[in-house]
Amino acid sequence: MKLALVHDWLNQIGGAEDVLDALVRSFPESPIYTSIYAPENLPAHYRSWDIRKLWIDKLPAVHRRHQRYLPFYPLAWGQLRLTDFDVILSNKSGFCHGLRFAPETLHICYCLTPTRYVWQLENYLAGEDFGRPVHWILGPLMKMLRRWDFAAAQRVSHFIAISSAVKERIAEFYGCRSDVIYPPVDTTRFQPAPATEVEDYYLVVSRLIPYKRIDLAVQAATELGFPLKIAGAGRDLERLRTLAGKNVEFLGYVPDRELPALLAKCRALLFPGLEDFGITPVQAQAAGRPVIAYRGGGALDTVIPGVTGEFFHESSVKSLNEVWRKFDAKAYNSGKIRRHALQFDADAFDRRINAFVEQALQAHRAGRKFQYRDPVAGIRE
Repeated sequence: MKLALVHDWLNQIGGAEDVLDALVRSFPESPIYTSIYAPENLPAHYRSWDIRKLWIDKLPAVHRRHQRYLPFYPLAWGQLRLTDFDVILSNKSGFCHGLRFAPETLHICYCLTPTRYVWQLENYLAGEDFGRPVHWILGPLMKMLRRWDFAAAQRVSHFIAISSAVKERIAEFYGCRSDVIYPPVDTTRFQPAPATEVEDYYLVVSRLIPYKRIDLAVQAATELGFPLKIAGAGRDLERLRTLAGKNVEFLGYVPDRELPALLAKCRALLFPGLEDFGITPVQAQAAGRPVIAYRGGGALDTVIPGVTGEFFHESSVKSLNEVWRKFDAKAYNSGKIRRHALQFDADAFDRRINAFVEQALQAHRAGRKFQYRDPVAGIRE
């Protein structure tokens, strides 16, 4: 089987790149097609990969300012035609699913989300100080991009969604069905601490940017007087400091080696934002700690009320306060929490993605309807 990996852009590290790393481990002989590639911004091991760039990589300052070239990506991807592969596996949050391919080729799209600024522009701009002129300029452009994006989605053979929330968006925006395969989480890094070592603090681990809604956790902790540690950095830091009482501690960037102990010893992780999936709640649960999360997005797949944590139902300080005030961290079994987290492990992702590709290709070659059979039994206590 000849398989090609396709990825929107390679100029920064984030969740999409974590998924790509896992895909390369699953399919190590596959070339990677991407629009731009800035090796200086990426881990050294990427340089051993067979990375093939599009012409857009040659545009001025595109590695630093790739957003300014937004209208060019559909054009660049639409001009790429891959004809020598049995399977194309695209890792998509932008426009890379719009490439062309031979009729006999199977195109599987691992969809991190339908292109957010195309389909959810107002949500994307919320909390950003762009001003109304930017909205007026972007509105007509997004209408054109929606038409292109929808047409590109119709050429995809099968969609995989990273969560139930993304599955619903694929159906709503593209009119396509999808199967869910959760992104890979390295659960082996995290282990529960003995109950005697759990300390008296709650924890947030996040980039400090407006849409993460860390302000809800800061204000709720300040009102309740609960000790809260915030691990992370970002442009929203100064605003959050103005909202915080003396019981809120800002730790700044926490190195990866220190994160497992910080998670294992907290009373609970707070996850107040709306995310497509959200890896941090799974990491906390792998460390045996419960999660207090906003009821929406990927948290609906990763948090089980009464077993691995609790939900607050409205994106407001009042709603979070009501749940947090009654929360008892000692009521949760750390071993049961960790067992739940294991279904999201990187090994489970590898088994699932390989099974999906194999099953889909067999059905494609046989000319029969494809129905994915999950090889990993989920643990839902």
